[in-house]
Amino acid sequence: MTHFTQANERLRILSLCREHGMELDDHQADQLEQYAVMLSTINRSVNLVSRKEEASLLLRHVFHSLLIGLYYPFRPEERVLDLGTGGGLPGIPLAIAFPETNFLLIDATGKKIRACREMITKLGLSNVHAKKTRAEELKGMVFDTVLSRQVAPLKTLCSYAERLLTPEGLLICLKGGDLSEEIDAARAVAAANHGFPADITTHRIGHFDPCFAEKSIVIAYR
Repeated sequence: MTHFTQANERLRILSLCREHGMELDDHQADQLEQYAVMLSTINRSVNLVSRKEEASLLLRHVFHSLLIGLYYPFRPEERVLDLGTGGGLPGIPLAIAFPETNFLLIDATGKKIRACREMITKLGLSNVHAKKTRAEELKGMVFDTVLSRQVAPLKTLCSYAERLLTPEGLLICLKGGDLSEEIDAARAVAAANHGFPADITTHRIGHFDPCFAEKSIVIAYR
């Protein structure tokens, strides 16, 4: 990513966030930019994101993650789990934007968690931690919100989230493509088991940028 392109993306992202009620100060903007640079550097040795998208990491990955915060502003002291975080997405950008919210990033791949820990340390973030584990291995922990950018089916993500969420908790997923069958399947499982979720809403995000034309934010409610 050239400095010119990155500077343009930074200004555009800050403007979009501001237009939709998310105010980021200069320090947060610097952290987001630093994160994108580190993500690109580490990606050369650890496969964290698609190499094809390295030229627009700020938009396609960092801003994509921040979009969750535009639809759901996190509360101070809220406990948030990022399920299958990979390179820290969406958890690290959201931890930067919401410094009073507590984030736990989990992934089953050790080298990805080591990369996340390195970036968290260099960014000086105290409200986010990374742990090598799987959702089914988390014991005695509950969260107000579970996030996922995984490609796993929604019904699978709902089954993981159900036992990890507080009674008023939410599952928020970044998804792509036609989701009608996936959502129907999740609803069918919930209805059969009288379980989670009680409701699902979908928010298309293509109006933010053409690169998000086929992408949505899916929110599953208790």
